[in-house]
Amino acid sequence: MIKTITQTTVAVSLLFCLLTQNKPVNPVKSSPSSAAIKNNPGFNNFLGINAFEWDFLTQDNAESDPKKMKIMQSFGGFRHYMDWERIESEKGKFTFNYTHSGGFNYDLVYQLCVQNNIDILTCMKNCPPWLMNTYPKDQRDVDNVPATYGLSRSDPNSYIDQAIAAFQFAARYGNNKKIDTALIKVDESERWNGDVPNNIKIGLGYVHYLECDNERDKTWKGPKGHQSPEEYAANLSAFYDGNKGKMGKNVGVKNADPTMKVVMAGLAFPNPDYVVKMINWCKKHRGYRPDGSVNLCFDIINYHYYNDDATPEHDNRTSGRAPELSSGGRVADEFIAMSKKYANNTDVWITEAGYDINPKSPQRAFAIGSKSALITQADWMLRSSFLYARHGLKKAFFYMLEDVNVNDATQYASSGFQQDNKPRPVADYFRQTKQLIGSYIYLKTIRNNPIIDVYQNGSKKMYVLYIPSQTGKKMICDLDLQGSKSAVIHLLNPGAIQMKTETATANAGHIKLRLTETPIFVEKAD
Repeated sequence: MIKTITQTTVAVSLLFCLLTQNKPVNPVKSSPSSAAIKNNPGFNNFLGINAFEWDFLTQDNAESDPKKMKIMQSFGGFRHYMDWERIESEKGKFTFNYTHSGGFNYDLVYQLCVQNNIDILTCMKNCPPWLMNTYPKDQRDVDNVPATYGLSRSDPNSYIDQAIAAFQFAARYGNNKKIDTALIKVDESERWNGDVPNNIKIGLGYVHYLECDNERDKTWKGPKGHQSPEEYAANLSAFYDGNKGKMGKNVGVKNADPTMKVVMAGLAFPNPDYVVKMINWCKKHRGYRPDGSVNLCFDIINYHYYNDDATPEHDNRTSGRAPELSSGGRVADEFIAMSKKYANNTDVWITEAGYDINPKSPQRAFAIGSKSALITQADWMLRSSFLYARHGLKKAFFYMLEDVNVNDATQYASSGFQQDNKPRPVADYFRQTKQLIGSYIYLKTIRNNPIIDVYQNGSKKMYVLYIPSQTGKKMICDLDLQGSKSAVIHLLNPGAIQMKTETATANAGHIKLRLTETPIFVEKAD
């Protein structure tokens, strides 16, 4: 019962953060960016999901749940919404396996991800009660700025508690096996007689990315919860490396594991200027590296964006919009350009995106012709992944595995990938695409309407084709197979584990394909 209440509270809290965003968009088409193909990631990286620890485990949190794992295997990445309280329910006392808040087995959760080729981004968010309670009673909120009440938000030292927790997490789940164990603070006490106690572990190598909180530009929370770019940069400087090592050996991610990458909090308002101001703070307070680049306190630039039909002036959305018809591509291009100009081409991720299925939601996917809203949701989610790869992002995570409430018309309440522990078509699409081209990288786009993207894995190539519209359009397309005599066509198959496949004979190296708004996959058969 405690677990259920906790899960509901966390989900509703996240939903409140999302629905109070005012993210105006300019719904115009955008051409792909000219970002270099070099170092493109495998397509697995664009099939991420936002979820929680309990989405892997049995009801007692002790073991893997086979039914849950079957769905989780659909994804290439797991953005773990991890409350800071879980690992430090009492100040200075750290627990991971089991956590003394909620009783979760984090070692097992992360081990399951590694075993199933699911890359982990842990988002350490929310103030623990002992920190939140330093605020006046009428200002206490888990989304408060993660510094003791009354301290200067412009001083990295104000964020030392959070930065110490980041060190402890990175020490356990990062790659460094040479940490001085005298710096590790694990609470080995038993919660009851016979309880499994925590013990010290270092360098488990499970987690490679740690995100410093979630949406720190949350203006809707007022002064107690919003950070300016400069304040958040100061926060990140502590979190990253203890403000260049000035705060102690046990402070900051990099002091525990120099290889772990720090991800800035996803921006609720996808404005590159916020990041530019953070960079300017780093120039002033952290200086430059030996190679002349700014000594940034983050390794990944991160933003959130939900494709819909809002206008630039007001958040007057009425429905979701197909990704290619939204400003999703333009926003990605703006972040890529900003990174190139100001941040030495630091990788850019999107860690929240998605569509609802409730027919009254202003963020809804809707039925198109004979396709249900569930199929449209699946089409648009997967096409979003292709869009992000095409525009030069390096990872994408979608919101989120489980609905907050499918019967709630509030935006983001019904954007889940499953219902009643059964995968929706969108989860089937992700699983099937992961199996087929998870290890392929985006190579180029040879046609924009219909879209024909080319993906490559060694000497193998895969063509991804679809119509970038939302009207139920269909067409016949000629595909040049460059002399091949036949091709294998892979078709997405909702309700199944694998795609359907069929073979087509080429005529003088060309085949005719019937395209719709649902992507199809084509590879040479000889």
